[in-house]
Amino acid sequence: VQLQASGGGLVQAGGSLRLSCAASGRTLSRYAMGWFRQAPGKEREFVAAIYWSAGSTYYADSVKGRFTISRDNAKNTVYLQVNSLKPEDTAVYYCAADSDPVAPIYSNGYDYWGQGTLVTVSS
Repeated sequence: VQLQASGGGLVQAGGSLRLSCAASGRTLSRYAMGWFRQAPGKEREFVAAIYWSAGSTYYADSVKGRFTISRDNAKNTVYLQVNSLKPEDTAVYYCAADSDPVAPIYSNGYDYWGQGTLVTVSS
């Protein structure tokens, strides 16, 4: 599976972005897709995940109510709508695919990773 993340950029606090993760090379019906982020000097952390087939979603407490993960079957793409952005949301955002999802909030379960897209939120 190849993953191509895009949609990052510079935005003011309170603004919005839509991150995209285009997947190719495999049917994703049995996969979970996740978004993680890594801020400078910090460890990578879970943001959101979705089971591709069921559409079940999971969110980190820090983003609940502000971020929404979704998928488009026809485009084989996962999205992360990020609203009400805060300076502490500044990070490189990575999408990932887990072929045998058990606990999609944990990064060590993911088999494939995209290259990351940078989100910078100015105050």
